[in-house]
Amino acid sequence: MDFDRLLVSVGAGDQHAFSRLYDELAPNVLGLATHILRDSAQAEEVTQEVFVELWQNAAKFDPARGSAKSWVLRLAKLRAIDRLRSWRSAQARDQEDFLQQQTTWVAPAEDEAAQRLESEALQELIDSIGEPHRSALMLAYFGELTHKEIADVTGVALGTAKTRVRDGLNKLRQAVQVKGGL
Repeated sequence: MDFDRLLVSVGAGDQHAFSRLYDELAPNVLGLATHILRDSAQAEEVTQEVFVELWQNAAKFDPARGSAKSWVLRLAKLRAIDRLRSWRSAQARDQEDFLQQQTTWVAPAEDEAAQRLESEALQELIDSIGEPHRSALMLAYFGELTHKEIADVTGVALGTAKTRVRDGLNKLRQAVQVKGGL
């Protein structure tokens, strides 16, 4: 089969030549696209795109630069690779969107309610240990102050601030044990 002559005729608008070219080369184009894409539906779409492009651009074919069959298969390879890259990019975007949604996912109302109850229970336990231990713990753990900073803020000696934090933790531990945990 003289594919070069057929493709030149297609470039001149010969529908019969296009039909013959399609019948002869479509299995090769489909096979190549399937090999690259590993998906028959995508390969069929690429095959269709290749032949539409051939119909539109056959006049650009120059037999002096290479054979028609290699020109068609090169076009098929390029379109299949384009499709594969597009698919991979879409998969990467979808994965990125999924991960972004996971990080911004809002907890269900039940989880929020449970956290609120735990927070309220913890606050009650901290309140139950009394002053000055309550203030020392609040400054240390929620204010993230050092022992020295607690001493400065409360106007007590450094040793006293350390003792208040330590004793506050012991009282809190005992309160948790009496309450049965959080």
